[in-house]
This record gives sequence, structure tokens and C-alpha cells, in this order.
Amino acid sequence: MVPYLVLLSYFIVLYATLWKFFVKAGRKAWEGWVPFYNLYVWNKIIGKPWWWLFLLLVPGVNLLMLIIMNVNLAISFSARDSKHYLLCTFLPWYALPKLAFGEEYKYIGPIPVKERRTTLLAQWGDAILFAVIVATVFRTFTFEAFTIPTGSMEKSLLIGDYLFVSKLSYGPRMPMTPISMPFMHHTIAGTKNTPSFVDWFSQPYYRLPGFGDVERGDAVVFNFPEGDTIVIDMENPSYYQWVRQTPGGVKTVVDKKRVGVGGGRMVPIQGIRTRPLDKRENYIKRCVAISGETVEVRNGDLYVNNELQPLASTGQMKYVIETKTSLNKTLVKDQYDINPGEVEEGGNRLYRLPIQQGMKDEFGKLPFIAQMTPDLAPKQKTTVTAALQIFPNDTAYDWSVDNFGPLWVPKAGEKIDLTLANLPLYRRAIHVYENNSLDVRDGKILINGTEATSYTFKQNYYWMMGDNRHGSQDSRFWGFVPEDHVVGKAVFIWMSADPENGGFPMGIRWKRLFSGVD
Repeated sequence: MVPYLVLLSYFIVLYATLWKFFVKAGRKAWEGWVPFYNLYVWNKIIGKPWWWLFLLLVPGVNLLMLIIMNVNLAISFSARDSKHYLLCTFLPWYALPKLAFGEEYKYIGPIPVKERRTTLLAQWGDAILFAVIVATVFRTFTFEAFTIPTGSMEKSLLIGDYLFVSKLSYGPRMPMTPISMPFMHHTIAGTKNTPSFVDWFSQPYYRLPGFGDVERGDAVVFNFPEGDTIVIDMENPSYYQWVRQTPGGVKTVVDKKRVGVGGGRMVPIQGIRTRPLDKRENYIKRCVAISGETVEVRNGDLYVNNELQPLASTGQMKYVIETKTSLNKTLVKDQYDINPGEVEEGGNRLYRLPIQQGMKDEFGKLPFIAQMTPDLAPKQKTTVTAALQIFPNDTAYDWSVDNFGPLWVPKAGEKIDLTLANLPLYRRAIHVYENNSLDVRDGKILINGTEATSYTFKQNYYWMMGDNRHGSQDSRFWGFVPEDHVVGKAVFIWMSADPENGGFPMGIRWKRLFSGVD
């Protein structure tokens, strides 16, 4: 609330002074009171093009543009020193009235191009600043570059692939944390833990219209749902999984704003940081089930609405192989693109390694293979350690990565019967993602203080899984992806370099350059 009051006070000061600036510049006083038209006149007075008005409509960019226009007011009204530039940037409530009503500040207009200082910054400052603004608008509302950092999507998407993610596919989100460093996601480059944003000024979630909705099979980039809290220098596993794995060894306090162990977020006194929604880590996974569908995994096979969904030929699953001779890691790298680091040795010529589905039959016929079987995890015993690793992270469920569900994916406007039995499945969605208070007292479920036997969801959710089924931290571990977390659709690979072969430029994968994402 305070940031909005500060912003409102700025506009009050602006409207109270613009008319005086206009009179000093030879314009009519009434022009300063007409919304939007006064911005046009303002740009004319400071010598800037009319189309700057369009930049004032872009969230985040508009705040920067107002600062730039404040500074240009100082320049045009004979206040051409660092002191006035800083005042117009950080204290416009003081600087604007001083410039408008101070008799010593006369209108002399913008600095002519010929008279600008000859330093590189002075000559190219406007061009560089404008380029930053245009690039920011482009990556916020159209396409943004993204790098594949892990093997969770192999071999569909590879470590070292550089993608363009289309935000137009599902509609670009308006910036929720608009005051941030350009081209930096959540941390300032060159630092480990310094945030690149301020969270005291934020905007509610809103998505502009796009070309379509998330569909089953899309490679989707989204903000990590459990990334609202991180353990500094230990982001993998997630903070919540870290707490679940070490519930007795973490010095904590309970914060009821989030759901973790025991119904609240267990917060270590030191060593954590929170992040707003749009500044959480970016993940990329395959959408395997959309809102309203039922997902299930049976012995490694995925079923949606009780129909088998075969894994793509480029997808991977782990197999246990027994060999007649020692495994030649160079051979499997060269012929089957299995990195040596992915091969787990078990002794007695037993190995665990991921194999592409399109190559499994060929691989099993190799002369040195004695036996090959899928490495599938059965349903787990209801021990605390096993149950807390797999969604819904509750001892009442014995699901595993290969035997999971069935589970219904929430859909906006759909109502479910809510019981103590299914509450663990939807607790975080109701409490955290849809911002309701949720408690259980005397065997009754209370939502916002009222007993509830049903719940109607406010937004759509999706179920995401990696194509590398045994090498992916996905929805099977942390649950649903809310619609407001969706960033965009991966559409295009513009560069790819294999880190196992030296990275760029030695390891460029030429066949993958300028190819689409399936």
C-alpha cells in the first residue's frame, strides 16, 4: 500500500507543477491539466519525440521513462548539474516544485546536439539508454533467451541448448516486480546473493492475450512453484524439500504464510531468502496434463485420462544393464550420446544409465549386453523419508516416480469435494497459490475461517514432467504448476554447444542450430 501512496503523491506533485513548467516554456497553463495531452506537450518541451508516450504505457519501463523525463526537465530549465539530476531521480516531490516555482530556473530548452560534450557517454547516452529500453520491452513482451542448464529434458533438449522462449504463445505477463535491473533475472551479475530487484513495489498478476493456451506436449518455461523461498547457496533441492528431508536437524520458526512441514513454512533463522513470483528460478519441462485432466504413472508409463501417453523417441529412462565385458563409456558416448557422468557403476558388471526410447531396442542387441531391464521404482512404503520426497509429500501416500497417482489436475471454476484424505493433494494450491488461509481443527477443514467441504479453484494448473524421466525434478516431486507461474513456450534453438566436448566454440552441435523445439 505504501508504494502506491508514494506513487500517487508523485502524480499529485506532477500535476501541481506541470502547468507552471508549461507557462515558463511559453505554453498555455490549461495544457498542464489535460491527461495524456500534457505528456505530449511535456515531451515537446524537453525535445523528445512524441512516440515516447508509448513507452509510458509499458509497466516497469514507464517508471524509468518518468525518471528520464524528470531529469530532462531539469536540463531544459537550466539546472544542468549532478545535484539536480539526483534530486529529480530520487526526490522529485522536492525537485519539481523547486524547478517550477523558483524564479532562478528559466526555460532554456534541451541541450542542442552540437553543444553536447564530446565524451562517449554524452554522445551515445541516449542511444544506449533507448536500446536498453527497447530490449527490455522486447524480452518482456515477445521473446526471451533461455539456456538449458540441466539434463531433465534430454535428449529432446540438451544441456548447452540456447532457446528463444515465446511469451506471445500464451500471452505475456505484465511485470509483477517492475523495478529491477535490466537483463538480470533475480540476482545481480557477478554476485551470489544480491537481488536484482526491489520487492517493496509490486503489481498484481495480469496476462495479456496470447495466441493460445498451454497444450499437452508443449515445452513450457515457468517459474519454479516451490521457489518462493530458497536456501542461500543451496537451491537444489528446493527449500521445502530440504526441510522435509531434515525436519529434526534444522533450527526453524513457523511462518503460516506458506505450507511446509506441520502446516506452515518452516523457516531457518538464518540462510534463506524469499523471492516474488516472477523472480523465482525458471524451469523448463514438458506439459503432460492440462487443467481438468487426470494423470497417472504405472510402472514408468504415463497415462492421461486413462490413456497411454508414450514417451517421445528422444526421451530417456534409466535401465539396469548387465554386461559380458566392461562397459565402453567412449562407445556409448559416441554412438548413443550417453555422457560418462550419467553412467552409474554397481559392481559385477552392473550399470545404471539413461537410454533414449528410440534407441533402447538397438542398445539391448549390442553383443556385450547380457541383460537390460527398466529401472523402475515400485510404490513406496509409508515411511517418512520415502513419502516426503514425492508429491504430495505426505505419509498417507505411497507414490513413487514410476508409480504415481491417479491425480486430478485443478481447473479454474471446477469444484472438488474436500476431505482430510485429499487435502494434502490440494493444500498448497488452495493456501499458497490462491492465497487462502487454511487450517484443520477438530477434524474439520477451515478455509478463511469457515468450515469447508468443497473448494472451487480460481485458476488453471498444469502437470509438468521432464523427458528424462529418471533425471528430472518435476511435478512428481513438488506438484502443480499454476497458470500465473507460466512464462512462455520454448520454440526455437538458436545455439547449442556440448559442454562434454569443450562447449563453445569447439563443441557446437551444428545440426541443432536454428531448429524448432518439438
